[in-house]
Order: sequence, then C-alpha cells, then structure tokens
Amino acid sequence: MSKVKMYSTGTCPYCIRAKQILKSKGVADIEEIRVDLDPAQRNTMMQITGRRTVPQIFIGSTHVGGHDDLVALDGRGGLDPLLAGGH
Repeated sequence: MSKVKMYSTGTCPYCIRAKQILKSKGVADIEEIRVDLDPAQRNTMMQITGRRTVPQIFIGSTHVGGHDDLVALDGRGGLDPLLAGGH
C-alpha cells in the first residue's frame, strides 16, 4: 500500500472526513502534518501544492488535493489503484 501523507489541522472537519475515507479503504497509517501546531509546515505545504487550505493529501508521490478531490478521485475509481501503489 502506498504511503499517505496529509497536511491538516486538529479541528478541520474536512481533514477528519478525509481520514475516515482513507481508513475505510484500509489505510492504517497516515503521516499527519499539523500546520496549526507548526506554522512553518503551512509554508512548506503552500510551496509544494500552491494551496493554502487543508487537508492536502499525498498518496505516494501523487498530490491528490483536498477532501473534495479525494472524494472525486474515489468516485472515478482512481483511489483504490493509487492506494495499491499504481500511478
């Protein structure tokens, strides 16, 4: 299974929902980077993604985007193969 990394905050409902979706797909370990606890990480996230909002989700080396992007990817049938290690 591909490594999952997510930039998030502790109170973001979209972050919580994205984690629920990923866990329902069998993702046991999400590397969570809390930009509310480490503001420098928000700058890093913005440089990498060009976005300011959380969550920002990476599966392997692929930037999926935010919650809505994750849901759309799953709706197109692209989430499971990406999690399985496909690109």
